Amino acid sequence: MQLFHSPTTPFGRKVMVLLLETGQAGDVEVITASGTPTDPGSMPVDRNPLGKIPALVLDDGQAIYDSRVICRYLDARAGGRLYPEPPRLWQTLTLEATADGMLDAAILMVYEARIRPEEKRHEPWVEGQWGKVARALDALEARWLDHLNGPLDMGQVAVGCALSYLDFRHVARNWRSGRPGLAAWYQGFSARENMRLTEPPAA
Repeated sequence: MQLFHSPTTPFGRKVMVLLLETGQAGDVEVITASGTPTDPGSMPVDRNPLGKIPALVLDDGQAIYDSRVICRYLDARAGGRLYPEPPRLWQTLTLEATADGMLDAAILMVYEARIRPEEKRHEPWVEGQWGKVARALDALEARWLDHLNGPLDMGQVAVGCALSYLDFRHVARNWRSGRPGLAAWYQGFSARENMRLTEPPAA
């Protein structure tokens, strides 16, 4: 299989962590790709018409994309290790969706600063994106710590990658402030070997 990926994408990192956790890293050739919404660059648009990574090309040539789809496929291939049976499954999927939504908002903030001309940037829109992230962080602190501290699943991996991305691209926002439980959980989770092995390069 071939995985189109970039070391700085948190969505691709989710896939890389899953591959390591399930012992499948050796089954995938990683192909570096990069681009933006205004310039697809080396993004695999022939494999994913949305021009996004990660994208996974299977042995039969079929491509599947969106990190959640890829993670479900690879986890099923490994025997279902990181997506538990219902009813915990629904919590895991909701937690993963929450983390991915945080990432969507955080990445849009990066694009606003990097791609849009300065005179056209709209600060209320940027703060609106951060509002989504902040509300999700508050929900994780208030309602999800029991799940995060439970058996390893893909929801935890997704949250770990999301929090790492906030440190990577939005460190000045200080997401840990007022969220001691989440900060303590992340300190332990980020020390996992497969999280350390997939850390993005210095910003």
